[in-house]
Amino acid sequence: MALIGYARVSTADQDTALQADALKKAGCTRIFEDTASGAKSDRPGLAAALAYLRDGDVLVVWRLDRLGRSLPHLIETIATLEAQGVGFRSLTEHIDTTTPGGRLIFHVFGALGQFERDLIRERTRAGLTAAAARGRKGGRKPVMTPEKLQRAREYLANGLNVREAAARIKVSKTSLYAALQAARAVDS
Repeated sequence: MALIGYARVSTADQDTALQADALKKAGCTRIFEDTASGAKSDRPGLAAALAYLRDGDVLVVWRLDRLGRSLPHLIETIATLEAQGVGFRSLTEHIDTTTPGGRLIFHVFGALGQFERDLIRERTRAGLTAAAARGRKGGRKPVMTPEKLQRAREYLANGLNVREAAARIKVSKTSLYAALQAARAVDS
């Protein structure tokens, strides 16, 4: 079993020294580092650490927020580690998934994350239902109006190709093709 550390700071003017010292003191034999915002998904140090880990290893972080961008992302990452036979340890929060108590705490976090996702989904659904009851329809406004479609048909009848007609009415070729196809289906 090897303890592998991961340290992350958000900006280039910050330093990973505090985290690295704590990880070394905890017994980490190798430490991967990133300088990236927690919201960024592109973290080459984390990707390298995850690729380096082997069955029986333990990924160690100084604090939970150094690993995950959000609670769902953190849970997903740790679940992936668990599926690979890799443990997880957070030094500050004293969470260690290699112990029964640590696994329990992690599963409580997982349940809270799922609860949070369910609440968001429920609120979104209720908001959409309330908006529909008031006659509001969600989504973007259609770029093709009947007037634009009529002008595009005139341009096409006068010899312009679809790309040129779409440019003149300020829509994409794809939008124009879709509108023409939908109009043909209605006319049929």
